[in-house]
Amino acid sequence: MRRSEIHAAESVECLNRALNRLKDIWEEIGIPEDQRLQRTDVVRKHIKGLLDMMIAEEDSLRKRLMSSIESCRKELDVLFTELQLSPFEEDEGRTMLQLEKDIRSRLEVMMKQKSQRVKELKRLSKQDRELCDIMCSVPFCIDMDTVPSLEQLDSYRSYLSDLTKEKDRRHGEFVGIKRQIVVCMEELDQLPDTSFERDVVCEDEEAFCLSGDNITALRLLLGQLEDRKTENELVCNSYRSKIQELWERLHVLQEERECMSDHMLSFGFFYCRVYLLVDHF
Repeated sequence: MRRSEIHAAESVECLNRALNRLKDIWEEIGIPEDQRLQRTDVVRKHIKGLLDMMIAEEDSLRKRLMSSIESCRKELDVLFTELQLSPFEEDEGRTMLQLEKDIRSRLEVMMKQKSQRVKELKRLSKQDRELCDIMCSVPFCIDMDTVPSLEQLDSYRSYLSDLTKEKDRRHGEFVGIKRQIVVCMEELDQLPDTSFERDVVCEDEEAFCLSGDNITALRLLLGQLEDRKTENELVCNSYRSKIQELWERLHVLQEERECMSDHMLSFGFFYCRVYLLVDHF
């Protein structure tokens, strides 16, 4: 027998003892039968009122539990739909208190999962926007107004990882090409002319837009400068050959040739051209 059933039996026994004791007292006093009935009716009403009040309180608790369980079930259904998970299956044979505790515990876990996913989505979206600003790329296609699945978050993280690697690769290529462009411009005695050239040479390396078009334009600019360098070198070599011929014709001493050769190497194209002009006149 359950303890609650034992307590109930003891309560009935206690009530019977009390009534018997009252009966003995009334007989000893000599209270008439009709008055005993009145007194017994008062006791009955008092006990009934107390029990009715307790029943009403416990029934109210039962209804609150039922309402709470139903409300939690609805919230769970919404969360499982949002989180794209299988519906919650309740264990059979559980009491209302056990069921409510189980559902509330599950609800707390699911709400935490939802919060974590939404927070992770916002973090990834922020990283995505930063990369898009740097690389002029298109944002990852994902609905920001719904709770993402674990698979969607994994895909987003993988996409951003690849995009970050591509950004680092482009940045490394940009830095390397920029240095070559600066060297070429210095050797050509050329200042940045276009807005793009100024962005490349003068702007902060971290502020440069690493779009595919910009990287292509960088390669093109470097190629143009290198072609110009090659043309100048060819012209300089031609001028040096002519200077060598002049030296031979003028019988210039070797010491003077070596001194002028240093100047030709230092000033290159312009020195050779000026030298030939002076010699011409």
